[in-house]
Amino acid sequence: MGVAIVWLVGAIINLMIWFIIGSAILSWLFAFDVINHRNRFVNQLAQFLDAVTRPLLEPFRRIIPTLGGIDVSPIVVLLLLNFSKIVFYNMAAGPIIALLG
Repeated sequence: MGVAIVWLVGAIINLMIWFIIGSAILSWLFAFDVINHRNRFVNQLAQFLDAVTRPLLEPFRRIIPTLGGIDVSPIVVLLLLNFSKIVFYNMAAGPIIALLG
């Protein structure tokens, strides 16, 4: 049970990392007019990624100003997610597995 919980937390953190990367890449493709919102699939994908990543990114967007028109909050959130994953695996995973088996 403990191993499953540790795996689930790690998987959720990894999914959030990939969602943020995908959202950033999609926003660049929109900005450089490689793709547009008229494509229904692309529009739905962009809305999904925005809905998933906005709760994590929005608090940092309020604090961190844009640098030359570039939003650096995804970079900060990616660094914090990777840091939290390392801290979780090194400090919490062992006790959770020992406690729950």
